[in-house]
Amino acid sequence: KSLVGDPDATYMRTITYKAEDFVPVMALPSQVDKIRNVSEVEGTEIDQVFIGSCTNGRLEDLQAAAEVLKGKKVADFVKLIVTPANCRKRLKNPVTCGTEVYKQAADMGILTTLSEAGAIITHPGCGLCCGRTGGILSDGERVVATNNRNFLGRMGTSKVEIYLASPRTAASCAVAGK
Repeated sequence: KSLVGDPDATYMRTITYKAEDFVPVMALPSQVDKIRNVSEVEGTEIDQVFIGSCTNGRLEDLQAAAEVLKGKKVADFVKLIVTPANCRKRLKNPVTCGTEVYKQAADMGILTTLSEAGAIITHPGCGLCCGRTGGILSDGERVVATNNRNFLGRMGTSKVEIYLASPRTAASCAVAGK
């Protein structure tokens, strides 16, 4: 669908982009606005990849990661953790709500593809991205994550390096180990 302003709207400026000019980017530790092209940090070894949370654990995000991981394996010494999101809409039954994306991903074979690649799949909801459960990192470890924040101490100690990326880029990093 196309987004169009009001017919009488005035604009400060119009910017036109060509999709083919876009390149994958990452937010480097430890600021969400410290953006670099992935090619600028290529080769940086990682310890863990986290795909999920409320930000990038939607069904389409898990599908994108599965497309990258299909028929591949997570690199040795890299842990890949996948946490499906809670649902986007509130349902009367919170148990159903919390498992909606998980169930759809399972029904579509997405979770099977991810687990065959070596992913650890957790229950839906908050956890690693806010430093609560499973996969908390230690001093000097690096993680590529799809959540929305990479502040110091967010996913472990203040000496953890958190790189933020899209689910597709994160999955590619899991396979490459860097």
